[in-house]
Amino acid sequence: MFTIPRAPLLLGLAGLLPFIAGAVIATGLFWANKGDPQDGGFALIAPRDGVSLLSLYGTIILSFMSGVLWGFATKAEGAQATTGYILSVLPALWTLFMRGGSDHETLQFLIIGFLGLLALDYYFFRQNLTPVWWMRLRILLTTIVLACLGIGALA
Repeated sequence: MFTIPRAPLLLGLAGLLPFIAGAVIATGLFWANKGDPQDGGFALIAPRDGVSLLSLYGTIILSFMSGVLWGFATKAEGAQATTGYILSVLPALWTLFMRGGSDHETLQFLIIGFLGLLALDYYFFRQNLTPVWWMRLRILLTTIVLACLGIGALA
């Protein structure tokens, strides 16, 4: 009854790949160096690249999720719809206005943003505007996103 359909599950998991790649790169495990920097060499992949990837992709996805919530709001009517529309734009506005002075600071804001998004997901779920399996998918994906953003923020 609450099983996540295959297509949303697989697409959701595929959408995690840039988060996972960013977190792995941010750890420095794949530091690829093209010679010694003192001899004019440069890093092909540096930990800061992973942090930048997490910052950029996290911003894109949090904004994208505003559109998903907007779609849920279209299922409502009256005051419930108005509330839904207002709430649905909050993640996009958060990404616009809550930028840090660095990618590391932005990751901290994104962590808060994704936690807030999960609360909004729950609100829309409780309003019966989402599929019955929605929260199972969102908890799974958000947990992994938060772990990746946390790794990047601490890198």
